[in-house]
Amino acid sequence: MDYVSVTAAISIIAAGWAFFRIRARQQLAFIENFEFHPALRKKVSDRYPHLSESQLTMVFRGLRTYFLICNMAKRRIVAMPSQVVDVAWHEFILFTRTYQQFSRKALGRFLHHTPTEAMRSQTMAQEGIKRAWRLSCAKEQINPNTPNKLPLLFAIDNELGIEDGFRYVLNCQDKSHAGNNGSGDAYCAGHIACASGCSGSSGCAGDSVGSSCSGSSCSGGCGGGD
Repeated sequence: MDYVSVTAAISIIAAGWAFFRIRARQQLAFIENFEFHPALRKKVSDRYPHLSESQLTMVFRGLRTYFLICNMAKRRIVAMPSQVVDVAWHEFILFTRTYQQFSRKALGRFLHHTPTEAMRSQTMAQEGIKRAWRLSCAKEQINPNTPNKLPLLFAIDNELGIEDGFRYVLNCQDKSHAGNNGSGDAYCAGHIACASGCSGSSGCAGDSVGSSCSGSSCSGGCGGGD
């Protein structure tokens, strides 16, 4: 290959790289500035009437965060850690044309809402919650292996008193939190980032991703992906 051909090839690669970087910035800006339809707040409020206006705002901040980490994950599955945010997401999907347009501009594809039970394998579900944890921590500048607090998507159900929500604790020996679906135990957030053991103070038996202190296998409700 002669010098001219090499130079042309390098220029094409550089132009392609610049295009993808510009598109990525545009997608993130679109997600950050997107205005959710007010009717969605009403739908979530009907489901959870105890939520105040400021709490509803937090729910949609959580939904925005979920779309941002899905963008960061590209086409890989990201589990949904929050029940209340999942409800908001589901209601958004029912605005079919708007959601389709949003998905295309925000992610470059249609983001499907996939229940954990419908994922191709339990491993996929576990990888999805692991990825949600890592990306949520990265966005909020939290060390995923030794977190000092829970990211928004993992804290919101407990903070807002969502009765059917998912609960996570940093200290897996802490049994004082309300349980998931009445189980009496909260999920061990400290284990989610660990595939086969981590140093730290978590106290659950076993290190399966997304495990709860009572041994539940997955702590996310639904996932987004192709």
